[in-house]
Amino acid sequence: MQHRLLVQVSRSVKLLRCSALFSIAVASTIPLVANATDEQDLFSLSFEDLLNVQVDIASKTSETLSSVPSTMSVFSRKQIQALGVDNAYEVMNFVPGMQSTRGDWVGAVPKDHARGVYLDSGNVLVMINGERVNESSFGKASVYMPYIPIEVIEKIEFIRGPGSALYGSNAFLGVMNIVTSKERNTLQLVVGNNGRYGATGQFNASLSDDTSLFTSFSYDQKDGESYPQGVKDPLEALYLEAGVDYKKLQLRARYNETSLDEFLNLAGYSTQNQHTSDNTFVGIKYNWINNDKLKLDSSYSYTKHNISSAGLIAAFDDIPDFLLGPAWQTTDSKFETELSYQFENQWQLAAGIEYAEAKQVEAGVRTNYYDVESMLVIIDPAYYQQGIVTVMDFPEFASLKYTFETYSAYGQLKIPYSDSLTLFVGARYDDVKDIDSKLSPRLAGVYVINPEHTVKVQYGESFRTPVTNELFSNDDVTVGNPSLRSESVKTTELVWHYQTSELQANAVLFYNELNDFINIEPTQSNEALFTFANSFNTQNSGIELDGTWQSSKEFSVTGTYTQYFEDPINASFKRFASLVSSYNLSDSWQVSLNLLWRDKVEVSSVTGAHFKQSAYSLLGGSLKWQLNANSQLMLKAENLLGKKYNVFDPRMDNGAVAGTTEDLSLHYQFNF
Repeated sequence: MQHRLLVQVSRSVKLLRCSALFSIAVASTIPLVANATDEQDLFSLSFEDLLNVQVDIASKTSETLSSVPSTMSVFSRKQIQALGVDNAYEVMNFVPGMQSTRGDWVGAVPKDHARGVYLDSGNVLVMINGERVNESSFGKASVYMPYIPIEVIEKIEFIRGPGSALYGSNAFLGVMNIVTSKERNTLQLVVGNNGRYGATGQFNASLSDDTSLFTSFSYDQKDGESYPQGVKDPLEALYLEAGVDYKKLQLRARYNETSLDEFLNLAGYSTQNQHTSDNTFVGIKYNWINNDKLKLDSSYSYTKHNISSAGLIAAFDDIPDFLLGPAWQTTDSKFETELSYQFENQWQLAAGIEYAEAKQVEAGVRTNYYDVESMLVIIDPAYYQQGIVTVMDFPEFASLKYTFETYSAYGQLKIPYSDSLTLFVGARYDDVKDIDSKLSPRLAGVYVINPEHTVKVQYGESFRTPVTNELFSNDDVTVGNPSLRSESVKTTELVWHYQTSELQANAVLFYNELNDFINIEPTQSNEALFTFANSFNTQNSGIELDGTWQSSKEFSVTGTYTQYFEDPINASFKRFASLVSSYNLSDSWQVSLNLLWRDKVEVSSVTGAHFKQSAYSLLGGSLKWQLNANSQLMLKAENLLGKKYNVFDPRMDNGAVAGTTEDLSLHYQFNF
């Protein structure tokens, strides 16, 4: 028994280091008041105008959804609000090829599913206003920033597929860029079931012709739903952002803090579970040159990430339960210079250089069993601490204090070869000092057959740098492997885009060649049972479909469908779909309904237990009433029928994580 407990402790220490629906129709035309003028103007926008929304995340040149050289989904503020969701990660469920679910990790933070891959190591890059949130200890953005309120968001852009040619590591199978609002004066109040309440405020002002400023705040609190495991899923989240623009200078600051206690943490449901994380970001950007041909910017940013967590590892009859978790801090510093230049022949160049330093500053442990003299976690009544204590100089985590230095350069040419054909050629080189170097090329051709039909052929390569656990772990169960290479993917896509004044549709065929995936392998070492190795290579492919029909100014419907041709990795969803309808009842009322469908998942967990979840659907939506030009009421609903379901996580003993239940909330918004 003691040996099994020691193994469980070591495994848990190792674990610490591992890293409804689509939009409210792209054509939605009813206002969701952000400011009165903006919302009234939206009534006059045509479906074609909305489809021609400008995007730049995928190419760093101004493009529309039909001309962009990547597979993309874009959601405006109004589209997101109409969905009835509260967290930015939930929007991922409405993107073809992507899903977001809860898992067993610290605080049951959101887990990313992207194109059939469900590996909890940061295969989707998350950015806020172009600044990466993913960091080097866990790799996943959502561990340190699990809740991003949609009330502060202006739009979200998704790259479905490789993005390392522009953004480096973690832009592996997708990129989510969250653009926050900076030009609004609005106040929102919310109340809901499960003890929810909150407020959001956004303010901006022009102090002179040269100076403007903005600030945003958002606070959310809820007691949470009761689950059969005897726990709730409470939430407390704070988000603050501010910025100043002075002539050619931009200053930005951001802070967020999230608490996700109880529910599930490190594979154990317990009211004793604790999780708090926070991020502090400051950045400065200066525009050196900005004219019709040349734009040149330099920027510096600094981010500090903190996590304080403890999850149930084992329960006993005669002594208090054993809890364990990380008390970690990481920092990210980045200096970048970017330029864009348009040649006389209309070719466009986007290029940049970057230096980044990612450092794990603290690597402590939080536990309720600890021997001060030996500096070990020992499960014995003599070492019970009468509660959870934080040990910042924990010997087993000492090797995790490491600094990643990355030197990067990228360049991309947009070549208008003819009136019908545009070519994009680019690449990025990343050298992670003492770890690895990667060249990430991208090629794309966009051919306009006629005003209605566009065909794209795209090829790109992306990578993910190993995290500190995989490189430097050192305990009784696993030992790190400093010789690990980056995981890589080669993606080929064929895209058909169709667009008229009433209908738009996309069909995407993709093929991924996945190389050097990092797996746990047995080791002959006398000090550990397992190590990490680049030992997994595979291929996957699939089709992603989406379409929007605007039958009239009053009614629109959007549908999406994703089908993978091979079984997903770690039993993600093989098929899933969504249907969204929006109807303007009058100039003041709109109702939006959405249905999310996921196919069955059936798999054996690592413990041998059999997990099976039948196919299920989740109903959601919103009802909006515009009271006057400056205020509105909105009723939001997620999982309106209270469907009980589980999602699969490979680290759970039975593979099952309880899904979210019904969520109802009433929002009042006032613009000034």
